[in-house]
Amino acid sequence: MTDEKSDGVPFAGTSTSLDAADTMERASSEIYDLLGVKGKASESLPGVMDCSGKDTKTYFRIFHPWSFTPAAASDLDEAMERLKGELPKNGWEIVEYGPNTSKNKNITLTADNDKKKVSVKVTQMAKNDPPKLSLNLVSGCYNVPDGEEVERF
Repeated sequence: MTDEKSDGVPFAGTSTSLDAADTMERASSEIYDLLGVKGKASESLPGVMDCSGKDTKTYFRIFHPWSFTPAAASDLDEAMERLKGELPKNGWEIVEYGPNTSKNKNITLTADNDKKKVSVKVTQMAKNDPPKLSLNLVSGCYNVPDGEEVERF
């Protein structure tokens, strides 16, 4: 995600925070569909956060953390491998992949979608009980339409 940025965050366009949250939920659903294994996603809603250094009344970002628990623990590796293979075919660029610095050395995948102005970080938590994928999507910086303010939810 690399255009019109001063702090590494791209400009995502003009939108209300509710519409941007809907867009983020659609991006999460698309990623869920790419997993390709049976399982259950957590029930979490997107939230609103500030754009660093910008007016908090008119600029915002959307974040959407959720997790995916495969029906069979043995499907966890397959789900992560499918994301690694399918995200690039669907407009995402993988910018980081490999073990993180945690004690468990969890495999982490970070991918950006320049068209959608969304980034996703997926952490494979194989040693959790039950094993799961932890996903966090974050948007670029939006500006609300003239005369409106950011709705926080």
